[in-house]
Amino acid sequence: MRETAAEKVGFIGLGIMGKPMAKNLLAAGVPVMVNDLNGSAVKELEGKGALSGSYREIGESCPVIITMVPDGAIVQHILFDEGGVAETVKPGTLICDMSSVTPVESRECFERLAEKGVGFLDAPVSGGEPGAKAGTLAIMCGGAEADFERMRPIFDILGSSAILCGPSGSGSTVKLVNQMIVNNTIAVVSEAFVFAEKAGADPEKAYQAIRGGLAGSAVLDAKIPMILDRNFKPGGPIRINHKDIKNVVNTAHAIDAPIPYTAQLYEILQSLKIHGHMNDDHGGIVQYFEQLADTEVRRK
Repeated sequence: MRETAAEKVGFIGLGIMGKPMAKNLLAAGVPVMVNDLNGSAVKELEGKGALSGSYREIGESCPVIITMVPDGAIVQHILFDEGGVAETVKPGTLICDMSSVTPVESRECFERLAEKGVGFLDAPVSGGEPGAKAGTLAIMCGGAEADFERMRPIFDILGSSAILCGPSGSGSTVKLVNQMIVNNTIAVVSEAFVFAEKAGADPEKAYQAIRGGLAGSAVLDAKIPMILDRNFKPGGPIRINHKDIKNVVNTAHAIDAPIPYTAQLYEILQSLKIHGHMNDDHGGIVQYFEQLADTEVRRK
């Protein structure tokens, strides 16, 4: 049985991931104050029992604050710009950014908030919209151990696992590692199944033949059925993965870590962007390889 978090939580960002996460907190009995630019999302959460408030009101009244927004620039705007959370936040408050940002951005937030006596965790997630809805997200966290333990009851509601990976920035680093592996795997799986299709093999039979062996993976099981059904409704849209892989490339360049496969993957995602696929699920990466081979992978 999951422990109920007693502290009032401010939740900023009610998008494809944030909205179901906030709903899960409410369903677990956590008092929540929400904010989002999308007024209909705010009203929906109010209908579930949430309060709504400005950034300043959330900073003033919530001892724990979660941000779940598209990128690091938005996180910093919410926290530090005029009218932001940092104007009213009290010492002892804990802010947990669950967005996917760069390690540099996370550490900057940590340092600026530490000057105010405010804790900060970077705690991005993996699992996409299905994991957000089911409360089974994998949470990778960076920051102080005491802050991590304080957040654990909340993490237990939102995810099936939460790991403290190291000091500030470590969670964001591990999320980038996750995105490198997931997206490169999708790309290789896509290339392989386009090859199978072009060579005349039934791609569904090929999937059934290899999924129990060493080539089997969670990515294979998650994405090949979607590709066979031509179902690119996003759980994890290409636009988010494009942003994350760009963060990988920029971070790798900054630390002199060569990433030849991921650099090529970024160019693949750039091509998909040009061809209008940014809102497709990242299983839609297959469309890049299909265009090259002038063929389409689908269920026979």
